[in-house]
Amino acid sequence: MSDADERGRTVRGRVKWFDPSKGFGFVVADEGGPDILLHANVLRNFGQSSVADAAGIEIVVQETQRGAQAVEVLAIDPPVGEGAPVGEAASGLAEPVDLSLPRVPARVKWFDKSKGFGFANVFGRPEDVFLHVEVLRRSGLADLQPGEAVTLRVVDGARGRMAVQVTSWESATKSDQ
Repeated sequence: MSDADERGRTVRGRVKWFDPSKGFGFVVADEGGPDILLHANVLRNFGQSSVADAAGIEIVVQETQRGAQAVEVLAIDPPVGEGAPVGEAASGLAEPVDLSLPRVPARVKWFDKSKGFGFANVFGRPEDVFLHVEVLRRSGLADLQPGEAVTLRVVDGARGRMAVQVTSWESATKSDQ
């Protein structure tokens, strides 16, 4: 019996919604049933401060007196089948991510979800890297916090360097093992 089996059952589903400012959201299981509470602390233990609505998710669930609750996040997949980005800032973002690009360590300088963009600093490089909200959504994230550690796949765009994939630091280091 695995450690996850001892703590609860493994469930695949989709994020119904997650609000970082409220500190929680809900998951709808592929198998149906009641919504499953996803607390921000459980998401942080996975290494992310947010998750995009409609993202695929695999979690360990426990039944409590208050209902089903996620106790561990095992995997997050970006949402699929949503529209491509529009506008000049999004040029090139609709292309598939080139997974041969190296992941580079970075820290979020700032990100404004309402504006739809922000910037990060790559370790050892002086210039900022542009972060577009569509790239976050495709990467399975909904928001970023200043100072948050991430890894980026970066390309040179018409106006400078821009991220084409954003991964939480913790999940990137787990997948490299």
